[in-house]
Amino acid sequence: MTVVLYTTLGCHLCEQAKDLLMMVNPNVELLSVDVAEDDELIAQYGERIPVLARDGHELAWPFGLLDVQAFLQKSVGISG
Repeated sequence: MTVVLYTTLGCHLCEQAKDLLMMVNPNVELLSVDVAEDDELIAQYGERIPVLARDGHELAWPFGLLDVQAFLQKSVGISG
């Protein structure tokens, strides 16, 4: 399973988001995308980071452990 983390350098909330994701699923493949490298990404995510994305679903900060669990279940089509 691959999850995209929209982030930027020095984002402490992004580190928290990564930690939550790893608590829920330590085997997840995390692809970090720095929004500062693309004007379009800055416009789309700059005010919302960290944002997790997978299979057309997004989860923007603030979120907690249960939110991440639900996000991963929804993104693979598992209903809970």
